[in-house]
Amino acid sequence: MGGFFGVVSKSDCVCDLFYGTDYHSHLGTWRGGLAVLDDEQRIRRTIHDITNSQFRTKFDADLDYFKGNVGIGIISDYEDQPLIITSHLGTFTIVTVGRILNSHELMLDSFRSGFAQFSEMSCGEINPTELVATLINQKNSITEGIAYAQEKIEGSCSMLIMADNGIYAARDRYGRTPVIIGAKEGAHAVTMETSAFPNLDYEETYRLGPGEVTFIEADQLTQKKAPGDRCQICAFFWVYFGYPSSDFEGINTESMRYRNGGLLARDEINEVDSICGIPDSGVAHGLGFAHESGIPYKRAFVKYTPTWSRSFMPQNQSARDIISRMKLIPVMDQVRGKRLLFCDDSVVRGTQMRDTAKRLHRAGVKEVHVRSACPPLMFSCKYLNFSRSKSEMDLVARRAVRKLEGDNPNVDMSEYTDAKNPKHQAMVTEICRELNLDSLRYQTLDDMVKAIGLPKERVCTYCWDGQSCSEGNDKPQ
Repeated sequence: MGGFFGVVSKSDCVCDLFYGTDYHSHLGTWRGGLAVLDDEQRIRRTIHDITNSQFRTKFDADLDYFKGNVGIGIISDYEDQPLIITSHLGTFTIVTVGRILNSHELMLDSFRSGFAQFSEMSCGEINPTELVATLINQKNSITEGIAYAQEKIEGSCSMLIMADNGIYAARDRYGRTPVIIGAKEGAHAVTMETSAFPNLDYEETYRLGPGEVTFIEADQLTQKKAPGDRCQICAFFWVYFGYPSSDFEGINTESMRYRNGGLLARDEINEVDSICGIPDSGVAHGLGFAHESGIPYKRAFVKYTPTWSRSFMPQNQSARDIISRMKLIPVMDQVRGKRLLFCDDSVVRGTQMRDTAKRLHRAGVKEVHVRSACPPLMFSCKYLNFSRSKSEMDLVARRAVRKLEGDNPNVDMSEYTDAKNPKHQAMVTEICRELNLDSLRYQTLDDMVKAIGLPKERVCTYCWDGQSCSEGNDKPQ
């Protein structure tokens, strides 16, 4: 997905920028970039490949190169960033996070204008950040350009733009991604993860609303565009994406996971010896489950983190499988002869869970029960590149539906997204069989939203129920 961080300070900002950006490393593993405006109004920028090495190790040697009071940084899943753009609006530097569904159409529209060209390529396609800059440049000010881009983009796009000795911060049109501002004496910072603030001595002071644009200076904030009234932040920030110490919409990630696990444990009937969490995101869900159920929590797996990146990042499935296997090490004494219940943040393709169950059985586990902290994923994310699946048939839930329905083109997906419908339970039973589990149960959508603590209309649940209230789509497709 990606994450960004920016600083405007009365003193040198480089140290804060470096560590603040590094605190977003869990959100992406493709490219890392920093850009700083120095005292002579020159932009100093560096971009590194971080697919095989952590952000910090790639940028350590560059820190002496950067000097200045204004800077932005990015951890990106796809494209090289930040980009330096010169146009009739002047010279500015831009980073973006999101997904543009209609990029091809927007590119063709730009060509038809007779003036556009694209030089930055990413995975064989135009760089989406350059496309956003092209849209911005069609207006007479950066603020007008951002508003125009947000209106034209289908999907989502939050951004930081370094210009005019400050930073323009813009949250995507429907607030799918968070943008949060913090302050300390003589400086402001903007982040996606509030985890970046405490150790750098920033305190959260402001959360941008959906579609809002704010100009950040060292000693003040200026609202350039008021927020819209429809917000649908991605629920996965609490379930999976977000770092445990981060708050989104004022709600802490770790606390939500405890509540969610507790709700998931209600009416549990399986007799097991211990509750376990699949590292990392499943751990807090598991702790909440254990507390509610009264069953002890044990670590059946430990995660080896020094060298292995996040498993969903490689496009090749076999590479994902290898990384997943290597990074989770079973604690054999907690496994042999035991009946174990595992909490995981989600079950997406099912490949990793099936492999995990197979390895556990080989290690001598007696029973493997799985509880997912969210409902079955039924639709590919349109907004944040949650998964790189090329087809919805990559999702284990959709494969189960196809087995039950055959090639029926008129399947009513709402019957499968409704946890009370017998077809939903038949789908879960089929997934359980495919993954070779002793039992499988998913969190209900209602309880997951209850654990978050926001009204459902303020949370994006598209990947579970196919609904996106902000776009008027009220029926699963």
